[in-house]
Amino acid sequence: MGGSAIFTIAIAALIIILVILFFTFIPVGLWITAFFSGVKIKISNLIGMRLRRVVPSKIVNPMIKATKAGVNLGVDDLEAHYLAGGNVNTLVDALVAAQRANIPLEFERAAAIDLAGRDVLEAVQVSVNPKVIETPQIAAVAKDGIEIIVKARVTVRANIERLVGGAGEETIIARVGEGIVTTVGSSNSHKDVLENPDSISQTVLDKGLDSGTAFEILSIDIADVDVGRNIGAKLQTDQAEADKRIAQAKAEERRAMAVAKEQEMVAEVQAMKAKVVEAESQVPLAIANALKEGNMGFMDYYNMKNILADTDMRSSISKMADDDKKQE
Repeated sequence: MGGSAIFTIAIAALIIILVILFFTFIPVGLWITAFFSGVKIKISNLIGMRLRRVVPSKIVNPMIKATKAGVNLGVDDLEAHYLAGGNVNTLVDALVAAQRANIPLEFERAAAIDLAGRDVLEAVQVSVNPKVIETPQIAAVAKDGIEIIVKARVTVRANIERLVGGAGEETIIARVGEGIVTTVGSSNSHKDVLENPDSISQTVLDKGLDSGTAFEILSIDIADVDVGRNIGAKLQTDQAEADKRIAQAKAEERRAMAVAKEQEMVAEVQAMKAKVVEAESQVPLAIANALKEGNMGFMDYYNMKNILADTDMRSSISKMADDDKKQE
């Protein structure tokens, strides 16, 4: 009896374990929920999802939502989108929202938008409720040299047809900034821009800036216009400072050349003085040779000494007279 009872308990435990594994592997509860929600799906499909490493609830629950909203979707399509890395729940929400808003959106296009990395639900919401993009402060200079700082608000609506491959918000902001710079730059005076800021939005809007983007521009409104720096005056000041520096450099160059020339002349004078001193040093020797050879007499020598003494005396008197005049 003891062995039979143990065997019975083991069989019962094995059956319980098998039942638990069965209900764990096969989501019977999810199948029952889908059945009573009107979603036709087979148990074999749920088992196949398990084998393909697909979470059945992430396919069945969105299908229940779509069925209740009146959107017909196939299990294979949703599962393929899931395996491709898409967000099935967001996709179904976008399809339901598009149907409620009477926006033509097919499953294939919505799946392509989702797989392209864009939020397809947000795109549908922006199509229904336009989005406002605020640009940063954009600086532009009018023809009179005054800087104008403009801030704009761009109202856009998502273009479902161009979501795949279309440019994003950054392109819209860049194009609006380019249009503002062009418009302000073509104005003769900054006062014209301040008096009529609508001219900026109208000119920019007429350029078709939404071409090739994922949005359709509905309006461009100028939120703020401020007067900035006097760029023209600053450029003139900078030019004057540059001219001043060039003139100073040229003057310094001329001064350096003059100093070099003066030093060259001083060197030449010193060289001449050296030659004079050298020549004067040879005079006594020449006089001695002349006396020795009889070419000069002693009287001639003394007359020459008297003349030199007289010359030195006249030079001294003249120098003293110049000093007295300077003192007076």
